[in-house]
Amino acid sequence: MTITYEWRGDFDNATVNVLHAEGFDHPTQDFDWLTRVQHHSLGWVCARDDGDLVGFVNVAWDGGVHAFILDTVVTGSRRRSGIGAALITEAARQARKAGCAWLHTDFEDNLRPFYFDACGFEPTTAGLIPL
Repeated sequence: MTITYEWRGDFDNATVNVLHAEGFDHPTQDFDWLTRVQHHSLGWVCARDDGDLVGFVNVAWDGGVHAFILDTVVTGSRRRSGIGAALITEAARQARKAGCAWLHTDFEDNLRPFYFDACGFEPTTAGLIPL
C-alpha cells in the first residue's frame, strides 16, 4: 500500500460526497465540494491509493494566521492505518508554509486520541454556540 498525499489536489465531488457520508454517517448528499473549498479554504489534502481517494481534509482559514481543520475523513476500510494523521501533518505543513501561526480543530470526545495523540494537537479552552 503506497498512499500519496496531494495539497489542493483535484477530486470528483461525487467521490468526496460518498467519502464524507461514510465518515460522518449521513446519507450521501450532492454538495459542490470543489467550488466550496476553492472559494473558502486555504487548501485541502487528498489521500490516494492507486488513484482512489481514500482520505480528505479541508483547511479553512481567516486569511491571516489562523487555519482550521474541517471534515477530516478516511474511508472505513483504511482507518487506523495512519492516513488521517498524515493528512493532518500535510495540512499543518502547508498552513505553516502559507504563513499561518495556528492550526485549530474541534472534534467529538471519542476523537481525542486521534487529534491529541496521533496528530499532536494540544488541549485548549474554546467556546461554541450551537446555531
